[in-house]
Amino acid sequence: MSTTRMRRLQRRTLPLCLAATLVGGGAVVLLPGAASAGGDGHGHHPRSVIFVNGDGMAAAHREAARLDQEGFDGQLAMDSLPIAGLQTTDARDPEDTVTDSAAAASAWATGVKTYNGAISVDVDGNPLPVIGAEAQQAGLATGLVTTAQVTDATPAAFFSNSVNRSAQDDIARQYLEVSRPQVILGGGEDWWLPAGDEGTYAPRTGDTEDPEVSRSTQGDLVAQAEGLGYEYVSTAAEFAAADSDQLLGLFANEEMFQQRPEGQGDEFSPLVPLADMTTKALDILSEDEDGFFLLVEEEAVDEMSHSNNGTRMLEAMRSLDAAVEVAEAYVAEHPDTLLIVTGDHECGGLTIEDVDPEDESGPGGTLPQETAVEGDTESGEDGPFLVAGSEDYDFALDWTTTGHTGVPTVVTAEGPGSEELTGYYPNTHLHEVVRGVLLG
Repeated sequence: MSTTRMRRLQRRTLPLCLAATLVGGGAVVLLPGAASAGGDGHGHHPRSVIFVNGDGMAAAHREAARLDQEGFDGQLAMDSLPIAGLQTTDARDPEDTVTDSAAAASAWATGVKTYNGAISVDVDGNPLPVIGAEAQQAGLATGLVTTAQVTDATPAAFFSNSVNRSAQDDIARQYLEVSRPQVILGGGEDWWLPAGDEGTYAPRTGDTEDPEVSRSTQGDLVAQAEGLGYEYVSTAAEFAAADSDQLLGLFANEEMFQQRPEGQGDEFSPLVPLADMTTKALDILSEDEDGFFLLVEEEAVDEMSHSNNGTRMLEAMRSLDAAVEVAEAYVAEHPDTLLIVTGDHECGGLTIEDVDPEDESGPGGTLPQETAVEGDTESGEDGPFLVAGSEDYDFALDWTTTGHTGVPTVVTAEGPGSEELTGYYPNTHLHEVVRGVLLG
């Protein structure tokens, strides 16, 4: 019997009552009977979902990217999908109306609104069943790829439970001990190694306020992953050569980019592009005849918007749309796959304007303007940026905040179940649609 087939059988024979491992308030809860909910899984209904999150991305980010990449008559890959809708993103926080990434992703992963900072627990801190773990228990392959830490809020919500999104080492432990995604690719090496073991990526010189150092309190989680059969890779060459059906890749200390104000050390050059990680994940997960769930996230849209850094935000949007192109190509060959592209919330209060030196926005009303730093209340215009394919047209990006806003975000989709994503609905509706395809 092949190793892959044996692992599939092992997944199916795990207890299907309640799988939970509690340490420091974290647990992954699985619904009873999840494996039997959708029949035998051999083509009787669609079983695969690719869920793509542009963190912090709303309509203005998408339109700015369209102008930047494709011009007036072009179209982004994410906007070429045949189904479109809008989702509201409000949380159920005791103090804040506007959501953070943790509460928003938890709504997707569980179908339940919760407080900011929560990872798939309810407002009282009780763990909720998460779709990534349910899919795994139902015999489907699962995976996540992100330019953030692999244990950051969005992937964490789909594969773990925690009362506090900051407990990233415990989230990593839950990945290995409970939810067991087959593919884990992104940044965040620091959360997998104990203090003093800096692994592949040593702290950057000059980082004095918040140095990126190893910090796992759960022991050497990389070694634990290898003991469970994961192939571990941490460089582009190792990634390219990887051939295992269980893959853990960590390509940065924290995020796979540097979030800083423009010209102050900001960088967007991931060691392994998001599109390449998506391709590798699909190659592995698609080997499972029962189907799969894959989460894909471009985190830098949000982080660069927090810094009102239009140049880097647009670079992140190029990265995201390249990954969407990979997903679309897969769906074209596998039409029983649901593809969803959306954003968990809006960041930056962004809008698009003509370039106008007399505009009242921002300090002094001139362009280009110094971008704000996170925590500042003074934001302004950014640019100018050239419209692709044009020599005479340009545009400015006008930021109104360095934080999140409560405007709805766009959802585009194709494949089975996508027709349910037209209209205007809460973000919990996406959970209903995804769960119906995977387990319905």
